[in-house]
Amino acid sequence: MLFTEALKLALQSLWANKMRTILTLLGMVIGVASVIMVVTLTNGAKAFVTTKINTYGASVVTISKQPQFSNNIEEYLDFQKRKDVTIDDYRAILDECKSCVSVGASRSAQNGKIVYQTKSTTDSTVRGWTWTMPALSNMNVETGRGFTEVEDEHSAHVAIIGCDIVDKVLGGGDPLGKEIRVNGAPYTVVGVSECQGKMMGQSMDNWVAIPLTSFLQGYGSQGSLTIYADAGGGGAVIDEVSDELRVLMRARRHLPPGKPDTFTVDTSATLLNMLSKVLNNFGAVVAAIAAVSLVIGGIVIMNIMLVSVTERTREIGVRKALGARRKDILLQFLIESGAMSLAGGLIGVFAGIAAAKVITLVISFPSVVALWSILLGLFVATAVGLFFGVYPAYKAASLDPITALRAEL
Repeated sequence: MLFTEALKLALQSLWANKMRTILTLLGMVIGVASVIMVVTLTNGAKAFVTTKINTYGASVVTISKQPQFSNNIEEYLDFQKRKDVTIDDYRAILDECKSCVSVGASRSAQNGKIVYQTKSTTDSTVRGWTWTMPALSNMNVETGRGFTEVEDEHSAHVAIIGCDIVDKVLGGGDPLGKEIRVNGAPYTVVGVSECQGKMMGQSMDNWVAIPLTSFLQGYGSQGSLTIYADAGGGGAVIDEVSDELRVLMRARRHLPPGKPDTFTVDTSATLLNMLSKVLNNFGAVVAAIAAVSLVIGGIVIMNIMLVSVTERTREIGVRKALGARRKDILLQFLIESGAMSLAGGLIGVFAGIAAAKVITLVISFPSVVALWSILLGLFVATAVGLFFGVYPAYKAASLDPITALRAEL
């Protein structure tokens, strides 16, 4: 029997039992859709995280009280006991770090109240920035300018704002020169940053940045800073700057040799590796769950194919009596199981991508479709269908034609 003829017969058989075929596909559809959705969202998260971490520049090293991510609650509580990174630490690094191209510091406060005339917002982030921070964070000031060193040193009441503040508080007209009140204190707008969009449904443009010295006057010195240092290069240069910063901080805290650091020095590579590990572990767990769904889908296909063999026993006997060989029967049933699983895989691919895009639209979670995940999903679905279709196909091909012809319709 020609392959095309076997394919035609298999498709006709599946079409003749449309409802059973559709129900059989559900397990495969759910499994493949889960894999595609998870891979698409994980790739999107990786791309987003990579972009955002690299906004601080691939050569930027940070010093903070604790890592941005903790493995468990005990570790987090231990980090909380550390001494704060202070403005004096920043000034010491600014004066003493010989390898640093540029040094900056920041601190932030949540739920800031921003008021202009009759409009206000109460959920804005207030950032305290040194004058070097816009350049260190690769933030483009779209309108106006950033802070000057003099404004930073003398606690000037000037502000850079995100575009949400312009849209929701300032309204129309030129925002530059307008006086806003940040938690009751007046600040003059000197710059507006470019819009950054949303992440997980949260706006990334609802913020106001003021000079760090002004921030410390308004919010007090209790609280830890994050210090940023531009190494000016990658690889060995970053390692050199990281080592120098670690030595300076250990000396300031009088830590003896062998005692662990009471602060954290991070690079973009460190954060990327950590986040990639977290995302990969998450993807592996969900993929394992999806694999169980695929196996269940394969078992369902095998059961349905066994029922089909029983129902079509007389048909198989007639075909064998007319000259069909064992391999012809085997081929037809394998094509049926493979076609069902491939169809389920195709539907699952589209369903998975659609689900990921819906999540992106609803909560602004980034998603990136990977061609390899689509091909892998289709390959695995077809392979599962063929694997679980082997036994029913073998059983059909092994039927004795005389016994099969005696079967009742």
